[in-house]
Amino acid sequence: MRTLLNLIWLVLAGFWLAIGYAIAGVICCVLIVTIPFGIAAFRIAGFTLWPFGRTMVDKPSAGAGAVLGNIIWVVFAGWWLALGHLATGIALCVTIIGIPLGLTNFKLIPISLLPLGKEIVPSDQPFAVR
Repeated sequence: MRTLLNLIWLVLAGFWLAIGYAIAGVICCVLIVTIPFGIAAFRIAGFTLWPFGRTMVDKPSAGAGAVLGNIIWVVFAGWWLALGHLATGIALCVTIIGIPLGLTNFKLIPISLLPLGKEIVPSDQPFAVR
């Protein structure tokens, strides 16, 4: 079921949302100071391409730098990526088949706003020690 949902997701929303994250990642990597933001954007782009069966959890080693970085991220990139997830989620929830995909978009909004200090793990191991 995860594979089927991921394939439908990829066609209807995942590819375009991942392109948005990839563009944000490239822009962030152009400037030397914002390379950690670019890496986070590429990590989330991969998660956005294939979200079913994986989840994001807080990284235990994240500290004050992640909090400061998330504040900067929200101001410069996070808000428009979150708006993309919101618009796509609403559009997908209009149809019955798209409701699980729309809910996944809503699940990705917090991640698009605060990506630093997070880690992508399989859904069946959200509390595994890494």
